[in-house]
Amino acid sequence: MAMAVLWTGMVLLSVIFGLINGRMEAVSAAALEGAGSAIQLCISMAGVLCLWSGVMELMNRCGLSAKLARAFRPILKALLPRASRDEKTLAAVSANVSANLLGLGNAATPLGIQAARRMAVGQEGVASDELCLLVVLNTASIQLIPATVASVRSAAGAASPFDILPAVWLASVLSVTAGLAAAKLLAFLGGRRA
Repeated sequence: MAMAVLWTGMVLLSVIFGLINGRMEAVSAAALEGAGSAIQLCISMAGVLCLWSGVMELMNRCGLSAKLARAFRPILKALLPRASRDEKTLAAVSANVSANLLGLGNAATPLGIQAARRMAVGQEGVASDELCLLVVLNTASIQLIPATVASVRSAAGAASPFDILPAVWLASVLSVTAGLAAAKLLAFLGGRRA
């Protein structure tokens, strides 16, 4: 809702300033050019996302994603001890982390929502520390293969869209480490006040 208000406000301001400055034809041309560029970007991104979604589906069918998710379970059990007591919640969290690891945010989102809903049961509208930690893990996810970013770079004409891998890996590790440290610190401080 807030984004809709923001975008509507930006469009209205553009039209108002275009009218004031007598440059409505420039505003119209920019709007049409932007719409065309957006469609072109979406179509070019769709190809790469379809490719990686297909790779993810193949990994699901041959059992590799389940093995990857199983590999994360010991770490997730240590990070989310309450959530890991429920096998379905742990499976959703593991699959979510695995999809994020592969850079498939679109595939990870439904799994993250499913895990968050299961973790929110019985919380009476207040997010638990573990649910907040899940949000942090999703927001600052480690990515081995940044498929979405690579597709945007490819659409923008990058000759080698995956040459950012070392920077992505470093940024991912740093963001997850900082996020986990902040979440644990805030949980500790919140526990001391209670």
